[in-house]
Amino acid sequence: MQDSMRMRAVQSPIIPIVGELIRQTPGTISLGQGVVNYPPPGQAIAQITNFLADPANHKYQAVEGIPELKSAIAQKLTTENRIDLSDREIVVTAGSNMAFLNVVLAIADPGDEIILQTPFYFNHEMAIDLASCRAVLVPTDDHYQIQPELIRAAMTQRTRAVVTISPNNPTGVVYPESALREVNQICRQHNCFHITDEAYEYFTYGVEHFSAGSIAESANHTISLFSLSKAYGFASWRIGYMVIPKFLLESVQKIQDTNVICPAVVSQFAAVGALQAGRAYCQEKLNAIAQVREIVLAKLETIPHLCTVPKAEGAFYFLLKMQTDLDAMELVRQLIRDHQVAVLPGFTFGLKEGCYLRVGYGALEKETAIEGIQRLVTGLQAISASQSSIDGIKSP
Repeated sequence: MQDSMRMRAVQSPIIPIVGELIRQTPGTISLGQGVVNYPPPGQAIAQITNFLADPANHKYQAVEGIPELKSAIAQKLTTENRIDLSDREIVVTAGSNMAFLNVVLAIADPGDEIILQTPFYFNHEMAIDLASCRAVLVPTDDHYQIQPELIRAAMTQRTRAVVTISPNNPTGVVYPESALREVNQICRQHNCFHITDEAYEYFTYGVEHFSAGSIAESANHTISLFSLSKAYGFASWRIGYMVIPKFLLESVQKIQDTNVICPAVVSQFAAVGALQAGRAYCQEKLNAIAQVREIVLAKLETIPHLCTVPKAEGAFYFLLKMQTDLDAMELVRQLIRDHQVAVLPGFTFGLKEGCYLRVGYGALEKETAIEGIQRLVTGLQAISASQSSIDGIKSP
């Protein structure tokens, strides 16, 4: 017996693989996983008492989310994202990864195409493969910005959606409003969907985040995905949500009812409390992350001969282009084994040529970040020197 051909086509998640290497090397500082270092707000935890007060909360609830949470989300979307909800529906999901898979299953048939920007978020590609669809990869430019003209050229009769992530994982770039509007227009012209992933919407540094869902003329062509995992320290609570055209609701309900029935209701209650705390809670934490970002960037700028650090004004990542012939996974292994610092290899984000590393800094306190980035810089310098020595021995 063996697993299905479809599942063999899906890449293995890289984080558990790197996690096992970290466990084998105690004391390793991880610059790998994309989480923050702070907990949910107190209002979120306080809502658990309200959940426990009513025995009915232990029963199944509405597939698309409890009314209290949907109402809080609607207010946030209207005031912060400027999204008109007149012809749209909000669906609460068990994280935005579930939202993305729900969407792909709802809009695409096996063999249909979903356009991703390279480098891509690996769980998006995995979801497309799970649905027996085809990920069409369109490269970004040297600064990891989207190239609308290449997206337009990649459109076919089987294109069902174009995916953008801004602020971006894994690059940290923020797409300008003009580029997102152009992608949105392409999707209208080709009668497909623009799936816009905004999990990192609050994580910007000196630039503004733009929600493509606010483009009024594209209400039937835009699907917006959001998450509480990052901004509210909510990763394990598994609450995300999406904004979809009304005509997709029935399909999405079928999918979600089959997969999970409804997101964990206790988590939904906690999410109500998180949204009551609101952006002000997140902003205080983001100021500290911005300071860590400056420390990491300053350290990386001391080794321009070893790596290129494209401009990144969002999320909490830098995607380094390494000046080495080493395989990215081998470089990751050496950094963990010999220097006790972990990063993620670029190939998991679709970068098959060259050596790239994703450095994440959101999970670290300031002192740990300083130590972690110093280990990374020292490790890269040592590995480069060792590799140069080997290359010198090999030369005639």
